[in-house]
Amino acid sequence: MCTMDIIQVQKICRTIIDEVEKVFVTSDRMLLNKVLCGFLSGGHILFEDNPGLGKTLLVKVLAKVTGCEWKRIQFTPDLMPSDILGTKIWKSNSSTFELEKGPIFTNFLLADEINRAMPKTQSALLEAMEERQVSIEGTTYPLKPPFIVMATQNPIEMEGTYPLPEAQMDRFIMKLSLGYLDSLEKECEVLKRRIEWKKDDPTNDIHPVITMDELIMLQQEAEKVFVDDNILMYITEIVRNTRTNPNVRLGASPRGALALLKLSRASALISGRDYVVPDDVKFIAVEALAHRIILHVEHIMEGRLPTAVIKSIISKIDVPKSYTRENSGGLI
Repeated sequence: MCTMDIIQVQKICRTIIDEVEKVFVTSDRMLLNKVLCGFLSGGHILFEDNPGLGKTLLVKVLAKVTGCEWKRIQFTPDLMPSDILGTKIWKSNSSTFELEKGPIFTNFLLADEINRAMPKTQSALLEAMEERQVSIEGTTYPLKPPFIVMATQNPIEMEGTYPLPEAQMDRFIMKLSLGYLDSLEKECEVLKRRIEWKKDDPTNDIHPVITMDELIMLQQEAEKVFVDDNILMYITEIVRNTRTNPNVRLGASPRGALALLKLSRASALISGRDYVVPDDVKFIAVEALAHRIILHVEHIMEGRLPTAVIKSIISKIDVPKSYTRENSGGLI
């Protein structure tokens, strides 16, 4: 990858974030960088936070600025798997069963309040999220790229929620939390923009800043980012330590290591580099791994959080002192 390519990619990434910030008010621009890391790695993203913090708005804005087809599913307790995947319907004019496709046949699937559906319905997404295909009545249908599930959920302590199955949690490449805005000025800015828009939902006025083909190209460029063996060992050591930590009952799987690798490469690309450095790994490690570990019950009762455990693990592991760049082959 030449320097000019890196500059062009970095410019596109900044354009996407700038466009999102025209609508979505955030206290942390780095949060949008992390979301973009998820996009470039081709992974699925889970947003968990209290109601009313803008999770759905952010997802809709992201879908619009990238120029991809998107559909929304509002998860409810009576939602059935066929409402997501689709079903075969008898057509009398052709005397055959024809597939009536569900909303999962899209580029961006907004699974709103995903944990308000029954576990059986939640599990309907498993095959699609892992293999980019769905099986309906014995027939397999591929999903066109890019296919990204962006799900929102309320904390499991909320009334009427069901915890996501561990297998499905593991299929989200990252889990993010928006949190409340950190200043009076930021929160006031939300009100000012609402007056300016003259409507509650401004997403219909958003114009794409890239095309679907350009998004696929960005994902392909992320796959070219070089990762030195010492960085790979660093990633592996972090993940393995989640399994030996005394606070953790169930540690991260090899899928967690792959997720951290993909997100680190995307972080490097956004930062204008064609090689990964330890800071890329540390930048995204909590979001990539915290939702994959399960703490012992006694530690949960003590108020310990998975995010704090991951941060503690990272702080205790030695950062690689040297690693090579693909282009120069020299030590850094």
